[in-house]
This record gives sequence, C-alpha cells and structure tokens, in this order.
Amino acid sequence: MRTLVLLALVGLGAQLVDGSLGMAYGVTSTTLLLAIGTNPAAASATVHLAEIGTTLASGASHWRFGNVDWRVVLRIGVPGAVGAFAGATFLSWLSTELARPLMSVLLLGLGVYVLTRFTFRGLRTDRLGQPLRRRFLTPLGLVAGFMDATGGGGWGPVGTPAILASGRMEPRKVIGSIDTSEFFVAVAASLGFLVGLGTAGIDPAWALALLVGGLVAAPIAAWLVRLVPPRVLGSAVGGVIVLTNLRTLLSTDVLAVDAGLRDTLLGLVVLAWIAAVAYSFVEHRRALERERTAARRPAPEITTS
Repeated sequence: MRTLVLLALVGLGAQLVDGSLGMAYGVTSTTLLLAIGTNPAAASATVHLAEIGTTLASGASHWRFGNVDWRVVLRIGVPGAVGAFAGATFLSWLSTELARPLMSVLLLGLGVYVLTRFTFRGLRTDRLGQPLRRRFLTPLGLVAGFMDATGGGGWGPVGTPAILASGRMEPRKVIGSIDTSEFFVAVAASLGFLVGLGTAGIDPAWALALLVGGLVAAPIAAWLVRLVPPRVLGSAVGGVIVLTNLRTLLSTDVLAVDAGLRDTLLGLVVLAWIAAVAYSFVEHRRALERERTAARRPAPEITTS
C-alpha cells in the first residue's frame, strides 16, 4: 500500500511537471521504477500503460485552455506512434542485464540535454507564427517515439525542445501539442510491449497508481503552463533525471565505481545542479526586466517634412 501511495504521488508530481513543461512524466516515473528494481521493459510498459490515461486527460485539459495545435498533433503523433511501437518491441527483446544500463544511459543523456538546453539557452521566440513543415515533424516524431519507448521516456525531452528551438510556436502551444500527441505514442508503445512481453512483469496496480496521480495533476498543469517559468522548471527537472540515473549507472557492475568516488561525483553533480537552477532563475528575472524596460521605453516620434 505504501508503494502504491508513493507511485501516486510520483505520478502527480511527474504530470505537474510534464503538463507545464511538455516533458518528464515518462523519464521521472521510469527512473523511480528502475530505482526500486523493476525490469526495464516492464518499467517502460507500466509507465506507458498509465500514460494512455494521463495523456488523454492532459490533452483534453490543454485543449480547454487553448494550448493545442491539431495540425502539429497529427503530423508528429502518427510517426511518433510508429517509432514507439518499434522501440517497445526492440526493448522487449533485450536481456535485463543489457537493458538496465542501456536505459539508464538513455535517460541520463536526456536529462543532460534537458538540463543544459533550458539552463543555457532558454526559449526562442523570434519566429513565432511560421509553419512547421511535415518534413521536420515526421522524422522528429519517429526518433522521439523510438526514444520514448526504449528509454521509458523521451517524447517530451526530444520533441518539446526541438519545436521550441524552432521558435515557430508559442511555448504553451508547443507543450500542449506535444502532451496531446503523446496519447498516440502511449497507445502504440503499450501495444508493442504487449506483443513483446505479454503481461509478464507489468503490475496493473502500479500503472493505476501512476494514472490516478497523473489524472489529478493534468488540469492543474494545463493551467500552470501559463504561469510557471519553463526555463527554471526545465533546469530543476533535468537535474533530478541526471542525478538519479547517474547514481544507477555508477552502482551497476558495468562501471563498478568505488563508493567513495561515486559519492564524490554525485556531490559534484548536486552542486552543479543547484548552480544551474540558480542561473536559470537569475536569467529568467533578467529577461523579465528587459521586457519591462522595453515596454516602458517611449515609441519613437514620427516626423514629417
């Protein structure tokens, strides 16, 4: 019972972050399941099973708040489903000994990407309104879907920053569209795991607990996306993912790192994480101040001869 309550809280927290940032439900939930010893394929399958419900609720909530571009949803969601099904069947065939470190490496890489992307680059907004082409969204969906299924998360960390970096959509619409299209990915990945695994190792109670927490958080997150600074939240979430998966990797037989060295490395990562969040917060405040200054500056006078 204690585990189910913990999983529900994780599902709630992960969905709050995912719904307001457009990523991290899968990587956060899968990271926890791996940390308590779940088989990698079963962990990803459990999370994707829960995501069928959470992404449906999140998409509906984002739609109600006007955060969804349906053309983008379809253009990235359909190829994303193809990639997710392929990734799920691929992970199902791997041995546990190989899959566990592989998934931790993928999650670690995604965490580093999220952390550095949001800490040092922030969000681009200079090309708002320009259309996103199918030739960009289709391969992005295939790659993100495959990464999502094999890594237990990756749809948001790959898809959201890529579209944000294009500067062609408002951040809230990027997040809402990615969250909504993830429903296709969750369904396809779940089907892939059922083909590859059957029901072996998948605990329906765990999936239900994650789902309940996510359902509670979905409408709150869709509202928060208008208020929470994505730059700061991205740095915070990226640090959690990096720290947790680095700890998992350093504890495996593959690396066999001495306990003292492991603790030192993790301590340095914590310090870097704190510095990254602080830097993001300072840069966010500076950006707000620049916007206020620009708004107060009088418009240039137009003279006629």
